Amino acid sequence: MPAPAPSPLAIIDAEPLPRQGEVLNHAALAFVAELHRQFTPRRDELLARRGERRAEIARTSTLDFLPETAAIRADGSWQVAPAPAALNDRRVEITGPTDRKMTINALNSGAKVWLADFEDASAPTWENVILGQLNLIDAYTRTIDFTDPESGKSYALKPAAELATAVTRPRGWHLNERHLQLDGTPVPGALVDFGLYFFHNAQRLIDLGKGPYFYLPKTESHLEARLWNDIFVFAQDYVGIPRGTVRATVLIETITAAYEMEEILYELREHASGLNAGRWDYLFSIIKNFRDGGAEFVLPDRNAVTMSAPFMRAYTELLVRTCHKRGAHAIGGMAAFIPSRRDAEVNKVAFEKVKADKDREAHDGFDGSWVAHPDLVPIAMASFDAVLGEKPNQKDRLREDVSVAAGDLIAIGTLEAKPTYDGLRNAVAVGIRYIEAWLRGMGAVAIFNLMEDVATAEISRSQIWQWINADVVFENGEHATADLARKIAAEELTAIRAEIGDEAFASGKWQQAHDLLLQVSLDQDYTDFLTLPAYEQLG
Repeated sequence: MPAPAPSPLAIIDAEPLPRQGEVLNHAALAFVAELHRQFTPRRDELLARRGERRAEIARTSTLDFLPETAAIRADGSWQVAPAPAALNDRRVEITGPTDRKMTINALNSGAKVWLADFEDASAPTWENVILGQLNLIDAYTRTIDFTDPESGKSYALKPAAELATAVTRPRGWHLNERHLQLDGTPVPGALVDFGLYFFHNAQRLIDLGKGPYFYLPKTESHLEARLWNDIFVFAQDYVGIPRGTVRATVLIETITAAYEMEEILYELREHASGLNAGRWDYLFSIIKNFRDGGAEFVLPDRNAVTMSAPFMRAYTELLVRTCHKRGAHAIGGMAAFIPSRRDAEVNKVAFEKVKADKDREAHDGFDGSWVAHPDLVPIAMASFDAVLGEKPNQKDRLREDVSVAAGDLIAIGTLEAKPTYDGLRNAVAVGIRYIEAWLRGMGAVAIFNLMEDVATAEISRSQIWQWINADVVFENGEHATADLARKIAAEELTAIRAEIGDEAFASGKWQQAHDLLLQVSLDQDYTDFLTLPAYEQLG
């Protein structure tokens, strides 16, 4: 008797979209279903392991490099695979969601790489998930164009040689895609985003002289990197392309991953492209993991924790040294400033800060860095051009002068800055504004001249939670309490209504955003990811 055919993926509670069938055809769905069968059980085990490790950190209030992988760190002979030509020069990377206008603008931006984002800069509505895939397919077939309905301005791609190389970021392991299910079980969002993109574009990208390249977010251990590596091997064999065609850059944006950088590169070495140093998610991860650690782990206002803070400098310098020791690219952090069309003085001050930040990264040995807006591409490019010249990268700078001890990465107490009342007010104001936009399907949002994404909301609500639970006393004598947070949130809601008017306020999701921010900021049981309860409310 023949074995029954595997049951297909079901599309659940999703309004059909134009051209949806081009993305969700039978062959693509069969591939994603097979990824789900093969790898979701391991994903589930690794998520459980995260919880166990968090409990251990709560017990010990410390972290160390892993004794069981000491031999990998000590073995100087292994290297990651050489970079493909399309990823050898990454001196400026622009980030952004995969809506149609952004896809064209990012590819045309003059940056070397575009981080095409299905993660923190994209709210995972069904429309964003599926039409984002369609936009990338259209970009690679050069059938993409866009006319702004308000301005009438038209957008089209530049010649192929002038376009950025796309590196796609799928969702983190913790998120599911509720609209795609197998036997009633949602498929992990990471497998949906990776699977659809890889299936439709891998061969097409190879034909264009590039390949299926990925950024891997929220990684917490080398075992999670091993899972991704096994997925890459399976996927390449499935569609019949050579192993090693996929390349992955891992975001070191969790404190646990910072202790496993070499092991992460080792697990992915056939497919590894580099590591990236972020800021907000990294700080969010420190708060999340050390939230029971007492006063020595209380962070000041997020904007007071710069990349030159001693524990942040330890992290970035270790990342550069680790990458270059193993032949990988080291990619720096985000310049999130959004230039003002009205205030030249604001721009001047901000551009000087961006230049100083990118100069520091280039001189520290980074091979490239991120910007959030096309106007910042030339500034970042100039910083790296000044150091690199004609060289595509500076992986030959081994930074053997760097020595980082385990305790250096969590030496939060070296900071002199303290939490402030204005910092609390800013966290509430930004948190409400961001969550409101996210609930309407927007993941990349300009707030107070900065491009913000989910990581912004995570650090904002985490700081509110931490300060309240640590009974912080601000410089004005007020204690951080739940009542104070509620008072500020109510005032912020009133100010927003006055600013935008009753009609716009009523048509938005402001009360919902206010309530959700307070829920995740004030609940005694800290929510691991804001996006988990937020996804339940997403249209």
